[in-house]
Amino acid sequence: MTGKFSAVITGASSGIGSAIAIALASMGGSVWLVGQDNERLQAVAKIARASAQSVDTFCVDLTVDAAVLEFGERIRREFRTLDVLVHCAAALYTGTIAETPVQQFDALYRTNVRAPFLLTKSLLPLLKSAQGQIVFVNSSQGLQATARNGAYASTKHALKAIADSLRHEVNADGIRVLSVYPGRTATPGQRALTEFEGRTYRPELLLQPEDVALVIVNALQLPRTAELTNIEVRPLLKSY
Repeated sequence: MTGKFSAVITGASSGIGSAIAIALASMGGSVWLVGQDNERLQAVAKIARASAQSVDTFCVDLTVDAAVLEFGERIRREFRTLDVLVHCAAALYTGTIAETPVQQFDALYRTNVRAPFLLTKSLLPLLKSAQGQIVFVNSSQGLQATARNGAYASTKHALKAIADSLRHEVNADGIRVLSVYPGRTATPGQRALTEFEGRTYRPELLLQPEDVALVIVNALQLPRTAELTNIEVRPLLKSY
């Protein structure tokens, strides 16, 4: 997959999302970068423009249905087809079930479940036209929930269910659906989480965002006789 292809990446302003955006841009495609922090989004776009065919940015609050639908409509106006859709935007909250406010649970749901569900529905006709590929960047918590992660993990389990069901529905249309489950990765969110846990943040012991991006890019380039469905990626040194 090189040259003339189109890709939409949510959560592209930092962390794994920005690494995926830069990796796809380096392959010469047209990329749409979606995020909430416009300043950081523009910084990623500047790097991506060095190699991409074209780079556009869209600053959107994915928790607002109208904003998601507006973005989907804009993509449909710009492209007749869409080759790659990467869902990487996510919200994180840690806390016991007892202490988690239901409003916080709702916020996690809107970002981690409802937004990718709605955006996929909006862009599915374009993906079908291109026999495209959809990537859900999930979490290790989407496979095995641990203490103090019930609210967050439940949204990631729901995201897995969406991806698994979607795969059965659209494989016949030539669409591949991949879920990726990274372990702890050296991102701004991971730094904040580690500090909250009272630990020393040591990014050199963690997965790097570029590691996850490379896994995804390699999966996207598989021959059309194959499909990777679920990939778990963990730091080599199990230090956390």
